[in-house]
Amino acid sequence: MSPAKKRTRTYDPAKTRTAVLAQFGNVREAVRTLTPDQLALPTRLGEWTVRELVAHIGMALMAVGRFLDKPEPVNQDATVLDWPFATSANSGPIADMAHLLADRNPDPDAFLADIEQRFTEHLDAHPGTRLLATNVGAMPLADYVVTRTVELVVHTDDLNAAVPGLDIPYDRQALAACTRLLADALAVAAPGGSTEVRIPPYAVVQCVEGPRHTRGTPPNVVETDPLTWIRLATGRVAWKDAVDEAKVSASGERADLGGLLPLMA
Repeated sequence: MSPAKKRTRTYDPAKTRTAVLAQFGNVREAVRTLTPDQLALPTRLGEWTVRELVAHIGMALMAVGRFLDKPEPVNQDATVLDWPFATSANSGPIADMAHLLADRNPDPDAFLADIEQRFTEHLDAHPGTRLLATNVGAMPLADYVVTRTVELVVHTDDLNAAVPGLDIPYDRQALAACTRLLADALAVAAPGGSTEVRIPPYAVVQCVEGPRHTRGTPPNVVETDPLTWIRLATGRVAWKDAVDEAKVSASGERADLGGLLPLMA
């Protein structure tokens, strides 16, 4: 069953909007404190500096306006579960745009403030049912906003890793939506019911082909915390390293997810 046809989890559009703006606000507060030397620091994202990473975080919300400028599609043909698997295809143009925006916007805080205002205006002006012609396919605006929680949470973690002493907080609702979307993506990538993946307090999914668990303690269990899961799903941490460092508990012959991760590159 393709992601577009699979039954997807529902998200409250109002809560998602609040979560996205809250996490974006957390990033803005932190970016406002960064010095030129800190903005020039390298990140774990190839050749990107912190300044370019900040520009990319702005791009996550700019995309909404860019897609709204396109004609509205007639029919929906994608869901949030299609999105994680399509991001790597656009990595080159995304990097080029991040470099360009970083060069053109020497004041990162002013840059983010303008984006935040435009994003809010876009959501005020359009219903969540409005279809967007995204790079993944046509999906409702409200669904696309859910994917923004992944962008913001993942790159907040990248910023925290890049700047010593930086400790940008994670909005609980944004972290929850990000965790659930990536957990559901795993269930799409490895359909089945032999392994239970637990990411308390936000998500539990069944995945991997094999005997289906029906009651009691499942024979194959993986458990980890939300940030470790997000890092695994996006390639920030390798499966073996997470297991060796006791960041992941994995029991059972079908509990090794190393061959399925990362889900996003």
